Amino acid sequence: MKILVIEDDKEAADYLKKALGEAGHNAHVAGDGDTGFAMADGGDYDVLIVDRMLPHRNGLTLIADLRAKENVTPVLILSALGEVDDRVTGLRAGGDDYLTKPYAFTELLARIEVLSRRSAAKEVETVYRVGDLELDRLSHSAKRAGKEIVLQPREFRLLEYLMRHSGQVVTRTMLLENVWDYHFDPQTNVIDVHVSRLRGKIEKGFEKPLLHTVRGSGYMLKAG
Repeated sequence: MKILVIEDDKEAADYLKKALGEAGHNAHVAGDGDTGFAMADGGDYDVLIVDRMLPHRNGLTLIADLRAKENVTPVLILSALGEVDDRVTGLRAGGDDYLTKPYAFTELLARIEVLSRRSAAKEVETVYRVGDLELDRLSHSAKRAGKEIVLQPREFRLLEYLMRHSGQVVTRTMLLENVWDYHFDPQTNVIDVHVSRLRGKIEKGFEKPLLHTVRGSGYMLKAG
């Protein structure tokens, strides 16, 4: 695998590069957030290993910026911050896994191998299904019970995100960051308006609702 290590501690970064090389991987190193972002955005990496505390651009901002550019390279976050809230914050910023320092290299190795396999599986997943609702990313089309649903680009992106996270609560913050590319709350009802329109398109004329409002939390797309 081609792996990018974004770590400002030179000793730690050199250790990881050497250990990953010995394990048969091609590891590159970036010593700060801006350099790491440029390398990750411009390079074809299989996995990114990102420290949270970085100069110039912290790890969470770096990850969020990559996701905003639709870079889906799997990210393993490394951090000395290991509380539950820290891990949740890291994952919600766009990280795929979170490992607390100090760590065992064998565990890190196993985790990046899992991320790589998961990424390969995602690459071939072009059709999402929830109940009788289907979305095809390649043809950019959606249908329910065989009936075509005409969606505007933002509605398609919203539905795709909800279907990718079907059965899970999707918060307003998650939608703002991943569908609208906002990393702040504009304090408008833009989400409510688009969710309402989308709900009308995927539920009108059908007996069973799919898009549910979870009061005080967000939304959930699920069958039944």
